[in-house]
Amino acid sequence: MKIAENFLIVPLFFCLLTFSNALTSSRIGVVYGTQGTNFPPINYTVQLLEIKNAGFVKLRDANHEILKSLSQKSVRVSISIANNFLVHIASNQTFANQWVQENVLAYYPDTMIRFILVGQEVLSQNDTTLWYNLVPAMRRILGSVRSHNIHNIKVGTPLAMDILESTFPPSSGTFRSDIPHDQVIIPLLQFLNQTKSYFFLNVFPYFTWSANPTNVSLDLALFRGDKNSSYRDPESGLIYTNLLDQMLDSVLFASQKLGLDHVALAISETGWPHAGDIDQPGANRYNAATYNRNLVHRMSAKPPIGTPARPGVFIPTFIYALFDEDQIPGRGTARHFGILRANSWPVYDLDLTGKLGEGDYPPLPLPSNNEPFKGNLWCVVASEANIMELVPQLESVCSLGNGICDALSPGNDCYEPVTIRAHASYAFSSYWVKFRSRGAACHFNGLAVLTTTDPSHGSCKFPSVYF
Repeated sequence: MKIAENFLIVPLFFCLLTFSNALTSSRIGVVYGTQGTNFPPINYTVQLLEIKNAGFVKLRDANHEILKSLSQKSVRVSISIANNFLVHIASNQTFANQWVQENVLAYYPDTMIRFILVGQEVLSQNDTTLWYNLVPAMRRILGSVRSHNIHNIKVGTPLAMDILESTFPPSSGTFRSDIPHDQVIIPLLQFLNQTKSYFFLNVFPYFTWSANPTNVSLDLALFRGDKNSSYRDPESGLIYTNLLDQMLDSVLFASQKLGLDHVALAISETGWPHAGDIDQPGANRYNAATYNRNLVHRMSAKPPIGTPARPGVFIPTFIYALFDEDQIPGRGTARHFGILRANSWPVYDLDLTGKLGEGDYPPLPLPSNNEPFKGNLWCVVASEANIMELVPQLESVCSLGNGICDALSPGNDCYEPVTIRAHASYAFSSYWVKFRSRGAACHFNGLAVLTTTDPSHGSCKFPSVYF
């Protein structure tokens, strides 16, 4: 283990110096994801959680090694059940009991498990079978926990903001009409009310702002709003100085419309990316630090601030994420939400206790990408890409047909040079342009990057997207 020890000596010492003035445990949690490479050993990560004074840690699974390492620690824990278990648990109490035995009772109470989150954004999935089995699964898990006379573990489920049909203004908040209210939404809200649990939300103002940066205020998204940049809801009359409150209150108003206005809110994931693709505005260290610092300061305030629709109420909050995770597919921002890099170095300073004000942190470089990108982009092979890994990706893309690789056939414009790297660059760009509108990303398992430099040569014209 000498390599692992040396790996973290400096980062641990650095974090200790940075956060040594934070003597009390935070009320803020962090999400400990594992979809990455070159992470520090788990026991060192647990030390980092304590050094950074994290009050809670959320696991996206129930990793036994992590749960064991959290034994006898001061950090409270949230564990998760994958979507593929829901139907089995909902239909079989024995299976639910087994899951609780293996993932809760085997570690509790030495590991301070406090939340069990059933599923991941279930109502965002197209599989309606999951929708109908969500609350039954939650009931069986809670029943199993309670059968062991455990009453300090709450059961919930994390949902995305796309459960709403309308979010703006907040008073217009309405649950999607395609989700059966009587069979899914109302039973969920009733369960949460009856068990005094929380309505857990994955809520990211970054995506709301970046989807419409011209009309949505960046200051509101970053908690820098004031009376001059505030928004007044025309129906409720409530005044909003940040976008997060607007999003949270839209859920409260949606619940009220169904006659359930006492459900408590919790934020299961929120954060701001510190990097992303060229065409993803505002993803930078400055904005990420600003958002998370202001978030911590607001959510750890005593007495609690709450939201305009529900003032003075504490909202449990988990920052996404502890580490950058380089194995997450999709757009660039998905891999850059960490407050720490994979090697455990801080991306920026962040005091999770909320004791430090904005002026207490060292300055960061001002952002240069807050405006939407304008110009052409191509998707090409990354300079560090391994040729052996490119081969199956190239074959996979070209096997799709749709004219993606026609120009690479012998005698056609892009056949030469006949190299894996050149052919893969054309194929990646062609595929990305054709399917970008359907969610395709320029990633290809980390083998591709976006570029503003036209890779076309001679009569070979690479497809591009103009922004």
